[in-house]
Amino acid sequence: MNALADDLDLIREAAIAAGALAVAEREAGLKIWSKSGGSPVTSADLAVDAFLKDRLLGARPDYGWLSEETPDGAERLSKARVFVVDPIDGTVAFMKGKPWWCVPIAVVEDGRPVAAVIHAPMLNETFEATLGGGARLNGRAIAASDADTLDDAAVLADARLMEGPQWPEPWPEMRFEKRNALAYRMALVAAGAFDATIALTPKWDWDVCAGALIAEEAGARVSDHHGRSWVFNRPDPRQASLVCSAPALHPLILRRTGPIPLAP
Repeated sequence: MNALADDLDLIREAAIAAGALAVAEREAGLKIWSKSGGSPVTSADLAVDAFLKDRLLGARPDYGWLSEETPDGAERLSKARVFVVDPIDGTVAFMKGKPWWCVPIAVVEDGRPVAAVIHAPMLNETFEATLGGGARLNGRAIAASDADTLDDAAVLADARLMEGPQWPEPWPEMRFEKRNALAYRMALVAAGAFDATIALTPKWDWDVCAGALIAEEAGARVSDHHGRSWVFNRPDPRQASLVCSAPALHPLILRRTGPIPLAP
């Protein structure tokens, strides 16, 4: 447990410093490029990635590294522990000056996160957890909501997706909102501010790894939309889809999402 606490201290301090660096980079003026898939990347993303890689691997040189902004390699697969990092989750919100972006960092061991931090600088919110140690927001314990019906549930999802024709069973009336960063959506479910977040497309480990531990330690349930548990640090670092919800809602959601085929 002491090792987990030490890792948590390390990634918490690094995430807070990275958030401050991102803000400073934006204030200084961003350079913006488009990735091959069309999503944007900024000079701040790259600066934060370099900062975190230097700081975290400098402190733990025997750990592996997986980050959205670093070319991936097979070396991480042989490491006992791996840092999983998204330098800026919610880059579009970050670019537009909206607050819904964050710095998520997780430590993965044997395919599961064991320490995690999600820091949202513009909201002064730092979510954190260790395996078996509970989840906290700014040092105070958090818990998923006790919602037990989907009627009027507060859900972070695309309303157009949820109201589409593909569902074998229609959804009841729910309240939908959007947040740009996947990690932050999961943190909000962990804190009980929302009852669920749902997405049917594959999600990269760096987007959801930290959120998975924080949500589960807060009592939420996390899986793909077929109910399968996630395994991290695989050769293909993606999860098939996302269902993160209050525990009583999880089977109610899977009843509707389960018949939908997995994305190729």
